[in-house]
Amino acid sequence: MRQFLTAGALAAGMMAALVAGAAGAADRHAGYYYPEPQTEETYTARAQTLAEANRAMRIGFVTGTTLQQFNRPYPPQVAVFAKGAEAEKLIIVALVDGRVDTLFRARAIFANMTAAARQLPAFAQMGVQDYFTFFDLAKMLGIKQITISNGRDFAHRVLIE
Repeated sequence: MRQFLTAGALAAGMMAALVAGAAGAADRHAGYYYPEPQTEETYTARAQTLAEANRAMRIGFVTGTTLQQFNRPYPPQVAVFAKGAEAEKLIIVALVDGRVDTLFRARAIFANMTAAARQLPAFAQMGVQDYFTFFDLAKMLGIKQITISNGRDFAHRVLIE
């Protein structure tokens, strides 16, 4: 009986480790770049992924966004970077305390990003500058997930469909 209990405890421990490992594998960036997201939402995009969207295009978008921040007369407020084998995950982490510490502030930042995206020539050429959002731009680029965090204790994830 004792041998059975020990083998059962070992099996249960192995199962718990496997389950925890599987959960951790789902988002290997949580705990490194940002805390585990407390909230998550799914955005069903009105745009389609561009046929030419690829890893290089997504990296170029992140690089351009970062360079714009460095050209401002004040330090960058957020770090923007892409992760994933195909750079399909966009991560935005605040570099200043108090900037992205609630879901409402995160959504406000996305609203500001929408305003900026609507100024892009691509949106104007398609005639969707008053219709598409930043999430639609993300979909066009092939971004599948956006995580925004204050880098301390708040994170929110948006899944793009």
